[in-house]
Amino acid sequence: MGAGVAARKGVLSAVRPDPQPVPVRWLHVVAPPSFSAAPSARSWCRCGYERTARGRAGVLALIEAHTHHPEHCPQSSDAEGSKAA
Repeated sequence: MGAGVAARKGVLSAVRPDPQPVPVRWLHVVAPPSFSAAPSARSWCRCGYERTARGRAGVLALIEAHTHHPEHCPQSSDAEGSKAA
């Protein structure tokens, strides 16, 4: 089989759709099963935003800050910012 025959047969390929957008920010909350144990949380974003908190009041404040972060994040798209609000 010559090079011309192989070139005519070609190689089948598939075009995949664009991958889903990668999340820009994450929130990790650890809430132990014991009510007396202190919960903790970590919020971070690819833009460099990173915060941690311990205790109920601190974790609740961090969740609030994490929720409002897309409004000020340079890496958030308008679509993601409106979904998170």
